[in-house]
Amino acid sequence: MSRTVGQMVAEATAAVPAISAKDLEQWMKENPNALLIDVRDSAQANAESIPGAINIDYGDLLFAADNEVPEEWRDPRLQDRSRLIVTHCVLGPLGAIAAKTLQDMGFTNVRYLEGGVEAWKTAGLPIEQPRNS
Repeated sequence: MSRTVGQMVAEATAAVPAISAKDLEQWMKENPNALLIDVRDSAQANAESIPGAINIDYGDLLFAADNEVPEEWRDPRLQDRSRLIVTHCVLGPLGAIAAKTLQDMGFTNVRYLEGGVEAWKTAGLPIEQPRNS
């Protein structure tokens, strides 16, 4: 049975906890090993980003987080399945889908940033421009 993007987002947001921008700011201070992943493509992510975020676009994330692909495709930051991880995009939907994908791959402590980068900016939190991964 086929699914729409809206259905995929609804499924993801029902399965994975969201975190608000203000809570994420505090959470990152309290969890220095936490990993914040910007799943937008690199052009979007390099335009403006949340400080401390790394960019692994959604398509690459599937392989970077898989322990059964060739080692050179993997991202060593994604080898610990219990690591605290928050995914985000510009508004939230792709971040939620990415978080659900990681959860489906066995990651046990995943969240997504509710409202994405836009919610972060609306909360008055700092943005970096431009950035490198």
